[in-house]
Amino acid sequence: MITTSAHDRTTVVTLDRPGRRNALTTALCHAVRDAVGKAVADGARAIVLTGAGTSFCSGADLDEVYTADFRDALYAMLHTVTDAPVPVVAAVNGPAIGAGTQLAIAADLRVAAPGAVFGVPTARIGLAVDPWTIRRLALLAGNGTARALLLACDQLDAAAARACELVERLGEVEDAIAWAQGMSALAPLTVAYSKQVLNEVFEPVLDEAELDAAFEACWSSADFAEGRLARTEKRPPVFEGR
Repeated sequence: MITTSAHDRTTVVTLDRPGRRNALTTALCHAVRDAVGKAVADGARAIVLTGAGTSFCSGADLDEVYTADFRDALYAMLHTVTDAPVPVVAAVNGPAIGAGTQLAIAADLRVAAPGAVFGVPTARIGLAVDPWTIRRLALLAGNGTARALLLACDQLDAAAARACELVERLGEVEDAIAWAQGMSALAPLTVAYSKQVLNEVFEPVLDEAELDAAFEACWSSADFAEGRLARTEKRPPVFEGR
């Protein structure tokens, strides 16, 4: 389900479900979270996240996305990546859709290969991402790009993602590993401190009670049920805004 490899003081964590384009399940979210935690505990000074095959992560496995357990596992994984005390680089080697984009933006830095594609098509199936994801996406890619991704379900290729600074570099997995290895040679306490301050400045704690309530309302709506039913019946959903 995942593989890990050590490159000096850099650990590479690879999502390894190529037959399902590395779609996330509850178990896979837990496995990534555990792998990141273990890498830090074992002394890694940088981490690279990538996907096996031609996809980074095609999103949530739709057999599990409608369950509360999956949501809990997904957001626990994302925050473990963001809160890791070492630099985390997402080597986006192919499509990163939905939860795949969420995983990519949870990292500190992103390197996109030519085949990388970013998108958050939740409005197509009646789902929603949490306020943290929307805010982080807007801060990284810009408000206009975030609106296009979320409101129109547009997608970004690698060049467009670089142009709006959603990704910092264009390159392959090997380039991401080399970049991470350079970071791993830096003073770890300084890097950890800088990351902590950047996270706190970048994402201040806000009162999100109202936003969280709206997020939960999407998951309990008739449109949510319609999206799930339409998938079962293999037809386009018909949303009514309730």
